[in-house]
Amino acid sequence: MRIAFLLTRRVPDVPSPVLLEVSRLLERRGHRVDGWIPEERLDRADTQQPDADLYLLKSHTELALSVAGLLHDRGAALLNPYPACLAAQDKITAAGRLRAAGVPTAETWVTGDLRLVAPLLEDGPLIVKPHRGHRGAGVHLVRTAAELAALPVPSVPVVVQRYIPGPGEDLKVYVVADEVFAVRKPFAADSFSRPGRPVPVTSAVREAALQTRAAFGLDLFGVDVIESPDGPVIVDVNYFPGYKGVPDVAPRIAAVIGSHLTAAALVS
Repeated sequence: MRIAFLLTRRVPDVPSPVLLEVSRLLERRGHRVDGWIPEERLDRADTQQPDADLYLLKSHTELALSVAGLLHDRGAALLNPYPACLAAQDKITAAGRLRAAGVPTAETWVTGDLRLVAPLLEDGPLIVKPHRGHRGAGVHLVRTAAELAALPVPSVPVVVQRYIPGPGEDLKVYVVADEVFAVRKPFAADSFSRPGRPVPVTSAVREAALQTRAAFGLDLFGVDVIESPDGPVIVDVNYFPGYKGVPDVAPRIAAVIGSHLTAAALVS
């Protein structure tokens, strides 16, 4: 069976060791594995038809998400499902879905006019970020009205979250079907490109991660967690993350892909 990855240009620009190992494992089982970066091709949008048995959306760019939507409309099998990816990528939708599912998350507002945000600072600092951002781009910690006024006028809707104090490190939680893993890493603008150190998963973090899985319908995803004094708080959901720092994760990912291939074959 043919498997196709929708990819993005990585930073740094080197192949993902996890994806390379996943591809090798799938090829050993007799599958054909390839992939492409949508931004580096010219494709017909009006007549494109699926030619793979399973597509894996690994990119978080707007074009990749739109291509996945096109393939979904044409009846292609995707992992994760396109509607689940769309809901996770849009931080407005994601905030509402997390809250409705009872997942601990930060208070969240949305606006196109940052001048309306100033009164919220009376209750403490805020995180301001684009509604479909990724890799930490455009994320700002705002503590004062002057800092808020200094932000550029948004060209897209912005999400405003109540700042949750934590221990000063990122807790990245990665999920493969019903298995939950976690790594910690120092917070930095480029932390998305560096592996963390594996840490045990607490029962509260595991429960929140699996609640998120049920709420979105994702099988391969990650969540960003702040370990607050009151317990873990999920502040972001990412479909098909890099799994950097998770030991021996490639065979688990390959197994999930294999199960979806089986399901796709039964449907067809």
